[in-house]
Amino acid sequence: MTLSHRSRLERTLSGEKPDRPPVSLWRHFPVDDQDPYMLAGSIVRFQERFDFDFVKITAASSYPIIDYGSKDEWEGNPEGTRRITKHAVDSASGWLKIKPLHPRKGSLGEQLQCIEMIRKALPADTPIIPTIFSPLSQAKNLVGRDKVVPQLRMYPQQVDSVLKILTENNIRFIEECIKIGIDGIFYAVQHAQYGLLTEDEFTKFAARYDKLVLEVVKPLWLNVGHIHGENIMFTTMADYPVQVLNWHDLETSPSLREGKKKYSGIVCGGLKQWETLAYGTPELVDQEALEAIRQTDGTRFILGTGCVTPIIAPDANFFAARQAVEGRK
Repeated sequence: MTLSHRSRLERTLSGEKPDRPPVSLWRHFPVDDQDPYMLAGSIVRFQERFDFDFVKITAASSYPIIDYGSKDEWEGNPEGTRRITKHAVDSASGWLKIKPLHPRKGSLGEQLQCIEMIRKALPADTPIIPTIFSPLSQAKNLVGRDKVVPQLRMYPQQVDSVLKILTENNIRFIEECIKIGIDGIFYAVQHAQYGLLTEDEFTKFAARYDKLVLEVVKPLWLNVGHIHGENIMFTTMADYPVQVLNWHDLETSPSLREGKKKYSGIVCGGLKQWETLAYGTPELVDQEALEAIRQTDGTRFILGTGCVTPIIAPDANFFAARQAVEGRK
């Protein structure tokens, strides 16, 4: 019997082997992501085309902080991301300008409109999960990728006070998302990397705020924790209260097999975003997918990639991922 998307994921979450392994891929929609109606339409059409088991709503990464005065531009990045051209925090005193945002106004309000349109357009048994960036990830976008770690070391009190505000923003925004009917969140953590922070620093400036945010989504059933980057703090994040962990498993340890040993929930990955999905062939997609299924025995596993699929990835590779879990080419 063919299961619905929700039923398939629920069986996977329970540790059972479903009718087939779940699969989901996601991507940015540059330019469209500047308008809630355009973004909602693009995401719905993408899902209708490929019929993935859950829909990750991928907005521009600046959406939580753009109303603080940051500016960004679409410059053709093949990942689909926008470059921040002006950072809201340009000095130590700049952190003092950051105040709480209203979740129904400005950019946050537009994202809620987008989520609401997607929820109404898709079947009830197709789970949707909006992307929520951790407070520290948002702070990085406020001040700049290369500046956030030095700033939190030089001005820990100022940065910490802003992290509290960004945590509050996340919580209030998620509360509004829950009213719309989301099934969980895709929680993006970008600094759980030994090359960026010590474990003590990550605990102080990231994990304690992350867990406040994740407390709000405990009633939801499909929360995905995304560990971005290399040399990741997997064991630390394996304690996060989420149902699924997603990381670049083919580019940094642990492997999917080892990840299942260290984490009691569901592992999501198996496909390289660039070498395979963007530049590879359907045959390579199939090979990697089958290897991921072999490693995990098709249980406690969702086929996906370590991050967003590049916008240059051909449709044939999306279809190959979708077909691989069904055992057909």
